[in-house]
Amino acid sequence: MTVSKPFSFSVLQTDGRARHGLVRTARGDIRTPAFMPVGTAATVKALYADQVREAGADIILGNTYHLMLRPGAERVAALGGLHEFMRWPRPILTDSGGFQVMSLAKLRKLSEEGVAFQSHIDGSRHMLTPERSIAVQGLLGSDIQMVFDECTPWPCEEDAAEVSMDLSLRWAERSKAAFAAQAGLGRALFGIVQGSVYPRLREVSARGLVDMGFEGYAVGGLAVGEGQERMLATLDATVPMLPQDRPRYLMGVGTPEDIVLSVLRGIDMFDCVMPTRSGRHGQAFTRFGRINLRNARHAEDPRPLDPESACPAASQYSRAYLHHLFRCGEYLGPMLLSWANVWYYQDLMAGLRAAIAEGRLEAHCAALREAWARGDRVD
Repeated sequence: MTVSKPFSFSVLQTDGRARHGLVRTARGDIRTPAFMPVGTAATVKALYADQVREAGADIILGNTYHLMLRPGAERVAALGGLHEFMRWPRPILTDSGGFQVMSLAKLRKLSEEGVAFQSHIDGSRHMLTPERSIAVQGLLGSDIQMVFDECTPWPCEEDAAEVSMDLSLRWAERSKAAFAAQAGLGRALFGIVQGSVYPRLREVSARGLVDMGFEGYAVGGLAVGEGQERMLATLDATVPMLPQDRPRYLMGVGTPEDIVLSVLRGIDMFDCVMPTRSGRHGQAFTRFGRINLRNARHAEDPRPLDPESACPAASQYSRAYLHHLFRCGEYLGPMLLSWANVWYYQDLMAGLRAAIAEGRLEAHCAALREAWARGDRVD
């Protein structure tokens, strides 16, 4: 077995509770705070891998549930692993499949062993356990893997959330035992803190995971409908219980504002489908805030989305042309806006990293919020 260089994390600078750091993996470094574009089915939708990298992304996310069903983890492994399969040589994080299984409420049966479910593709029956989830992630060859958990839905009463959280802790222990088979490959396993919006449960979950010992810790079960106020309160209660020398990952978040507010609370890593999903539906994220290119007011607007952006999609195509593409249903419209949005998110993270490093994060975040609120006043 070839031994790869070990996974590590270091905090380079802090500003309040916010951290600028560096995650080192066998396939490259990840600058934090980091946003991971989502590559659900071995592709960041509507983009070439080269475009994702040129936008500034150090890492992307792959989806265990979808890839195990199609094309199959064993097939991906036989073809050289997920990095080779999708032409992305840099780090990849894979989720565990827990979130997708939660969304299959009518097609699944939960037990101590794991989750029996029917494929949403063809109705075939499958069993996903902590051991199988880790095995699939190992076959995919991801650099950062996640324990198998039950993503507690919202709304959820405290008693039900406690049962779910306890099950996730037991599954985390089994996930860690299964991950031992990948020792020496330079990969990392992250625990996932659950407990819904209840501080007592979050504390029990965090302490249990820290006692087990993981290379990083995620906060899961948020951005599922609880609202920003509850999400931030849960972060305030949870993040202080996580080790200072490990990366902290907020799963499934989110909007630029949510990311900024979470960075201020000490979160290091994020993922969300929002940049590409919004791009496919005609919505652009810019330093002026959101712009809906389907709106008729853009039909004769010769300006680009942002003339100062380094992204060609944002600086070289007129709003009128982008509006035309969406009105006509042309594929190029979603491609260009997805590109512009992924680039904007990476610019957002780069700005946050620089502000932390220079000790001016509070002023930087205030300027971001002011610009979003002001919008593009020349419209």
